Amino acid sequence: MNVNDKKNSFRQIPGVDQLLLRTAIADWVRRTSREFVVSEIQAMLEDIRSRIRSGDQNPDQNLRPEYLESVLVENIRRHLRPNLRAVVNATGVILHTNLGRAPLSKMAQITLSAHSAHYTNLEYDINAGKRSHRDKLLESTLQDILGCEAATVVNNNAAAVFIILNTLAAGKEVIVSRGELVEIGGSFRIPDILSRSGARLREVGTTNKTRIQDYENAIGSDTAMLLRVHPSNFRIRGFTERPDLRDIAAFARSAGLTLVEDIGSGCLHDMKPYGIPDEPLVLDSLSAGVDLICFSGDKLLGGPQAGIIAGARKLIDPIRRNPLMRTYRVDKLIYGALEATLASYRTGRAASEIPIVQMMAMTAGEIRNRTLRFRRRLQSRLPAGVQAVLSEGYSVVGGGSCPDCHLPTTLLAIESDAVSPNTIESRLRLQEKAIIVRLEEDKILVDLRTVFPDQEKILIEGLVEAVGSKN
Repeated sequence: MNVNDKKNSFRQIPGVDQLLLRTAIADWVRRTSREFVVSEIQAMLEDIRSRIRSGDQNPDQNLRPEYLESVLVENIRRHLRPNLRAVVNATGVILHTNLGRAPLSKMAQITLSAHSAHYTNLEYDINAGKRSHRDKLLESTLQDILGCEAATVVNNNAAAVFIILNTLAAGKEVIVSRGELVEIGGSFRIPDILSRSGARLREVGTTNKTRIQDYENAIGSDTAMLLRVHPSNFRIRGFTERPDLRDIAAFARSAGLTLVEDIGSGCLHDMKPYGIPDEPLVLDSLSAGVDLICFSGDKLLGGPQAGIIAGARKLIDPIRRNPLMRTYRVDKLIYGALEATLASYRTGRAASEIPIVQMMAMTAGEIRNRTLRFRRRLQSRLPAGVQAVLSEGYSVVGGGSCPDCHLPTTLLAIESDAVSPNTIESRLRLQEKAIIVRLEEDKILVDLRTVFPDQEKILIEGLVEAVGSKN
């Protein structure tokens, strides 16, 4: 671009006031503020001037007011779009860590809305008319459900493990089986947490075999705790051995040591009827004689992110007094959503009210019939050359839970003669209502197990749009 072309391009740039008169832009002034829209216009125009100076701007294109109006509207929408937003999870991964794990029940959603819009008695005893402690809000509920002496809540299970170790074993040894020195998502490693907590790790047994005698041989004058860790995201198969939890509990009592179990997934509902045979129940751990357990709120419990610690009062009380509790405490919204989730278990309605339980309970026949109905609705709207093909497959629980569990499902493969699978996946993901699907073996796969019924219309419209034009 020569000097005259650049001068001509600069003269073609509309002014701020001229653009403010455009219908769509004036509408955004009414919806936001004049100052905000003017700043967006100025940023756009400065970008255009910069490109003209560098020679990148074509003098015959992209300077018309109607075109700049559309660019500005798209810029505003993009800048106002929240970074955290709802998505359609069509992957079939029920506890998808990248997608926020467990979706909340209707009652938890209602509670969140009510508590966020009003004041609450978070640290106020209504009956006594004086200040109270938020840490006691859910204790009675957890006592009823778990049959424990005491319980407390922190912001996630990693925090629960850390504060237990820091409170009860700082400067002392903690015995852990080598087969339980796990790393879970986000590089959370049990040895690292032990070290940072001030406790010292004492490994026993081998990766595949640990016996009671290994624990007994490791006990010394500095031993404070036996820690059992649920290998939530892997399984060791074959030539293995692991002591029964009741045997470890009995041994810990005879040795005068505290037994703590990080049970991880927080399963309160028997999953065996859904084809998940070996996920331990929280209640089983406590009844086996474990002194203290901790587990997540947003995994198999189906609630918000939280770490729940339950067990003997003589162990919970010092944890409550630890100054670090203030750094790990949760707010009124988490307490509200967690209480509503626990209420479903307390009243025996978890199977009908907790979304992840409903998803896991869906049979192969039910998911197939639903997918057939969905396919008929979708295929009638797809353009020529695009097919929605049924295939058998598996959903997974995910979220570091039930690694060996695969739930039979019916998948829908989207096949297009004109648009590549990568392009379809990208278009779905970048839509205003983002849709996340599987991209496996160069195929777009949709699993309705994790799609809520009221999202099916969004999914159909998104798929039709994504395959509607060529690359």
